[in-house]
Amino acid sequence: MFTGIVEELGEVVAVEELGDSSRFRLRGPVVTQGARHGDSIAVNGVCLTVVGTADGEFTADVMAETLRRSSLGALATGSRVNLERPMALGGRLGGHLVQGHVDGTGTILERTPGERWEAVKISLPAALARYVVDKGSITVDGISLTVVEAGPDFFTVSLIPTTLELTTLGIKQAGDPVNLEVDVLAKYVERLLSGPARDTEETAA
Repeated sequence: MFTGIVEELGEVVAVEELGDSSRFRLRGPVVTQGARHGDSIAVNGVCLTVVGTADGEFTADVMAETLRRSSLGALATGSRVNLERPMALGGRLGGHLVQGHVDGTGTILERTPGERWEAVKISLPAALARYVVDKGSITVDGISLTVVEAGPDFFTVSLIPTTLELTTLGIKQAGDPVNLEVDVLAKYVERLLSGPARDTEETAA
């Protein structure tokens, strides 16, 4: 489980094509501290398993399903990425509950700069629109953000200077893809409300 608070702006060092999957080597001196084989690190909001670490870098295998459903397939050597380690039990939940399971991708539609902040409009797949509400939480490339406006096929967020400086949203431009993960609590509520009613006696048994 992650919080959507990016720890480090890392970099793709190499991408190895392996048929229906890829192996990424990424530089992240902060997130690799104490990391071991089998640990998890979120890369642009996608939970990946560490295969190995060395000299501030780590490798991770990315299967075809992940490449298809996320923007990781568009990464190349030199691409910058948001990195976050899982939240430690008992740690502070600075953002919101983030699973690292991407629900879909959006595209940056426009950026409107302010004096010290920036408004960003991002396209929203129709299947995800019902989970996004004004002032609700959404994860964009692994960043926990508050929705300013939720439209039928878009949403907007406002980015503070820290987010612009320390994450990929400071460098991505209109037309660039981003990974989206909606609030998991909204999906559970929907499932509970829409699922078939169970017989009370059968449930008690």
